[in-house]
Amino acid sequence: MPEQVLKRLLDGNRRFAANKATSDDISRRPVEVAAEQDPIAMIFSCVDSRVPPELLFDQGLGDLFVIRTAGQVVDRAVLGSLEFGVAEVNIPLLVVLGHQHCGALKAAIDTLAEGGAAKAEIGYLVDALKPAVVAGAAAVDPWDGAVRAQIMMVVDRLKGSPVLRRAVAGGRLKIVGAWYNLETGLVEITA
Repeated sequence: MPEQVLKRLLDGNRRFAANKATSDDISRRPVEVAAEQDPIAMIFSCVDSRVPPELLFDQGLGDLFVIRTAGQVVDRAVLGSLEFGVAEVNIPLLVVLGHQHCGALKAAIDTLAEGGAAKAEIGYLVDALKPAVVAGAAAVDPWDGAVRAQIMMVVDRLKGSPVLRRAVAGGRLKIVGAWYNLETGLVEITA
């Protein structure tokens, strides 16, 4: 089932990128999904306004369980929410979705290069993104390298969760990393 869900998402993304989206008529969906939720996938993505998962994957209201933080930074609330999606809602697919030109990673790169500290709680994000910045520094494009490193690191971290690890081992969950190209509209699986 996770493979079928991934195919559905990627097919939807190709429709989106080709400007041929077919998602449900939203005017009737609230009534259909009011009794309970039954999403097909969890998407953990960036807060960037150019990266709305429901649109990118051509899915309708109630189809996706979406969690978003700047740069896909994982904290206890995020991890607990993803574990809830697996343990209580039985969602078979988790996609960690990074994207081209991620502003959070660029801010972390710039802040770390200047040797300064970010103000207020943005510092928390910079600290959390630092390992990806370091890992991506050797890439031809360090910004893209940091984005891709963050995707892989988040996938690895999520696979370390006992709840998620058991679901993966039992064949009830697949965790993948993906990268969204802002210019083409296409998503590629990276991990």
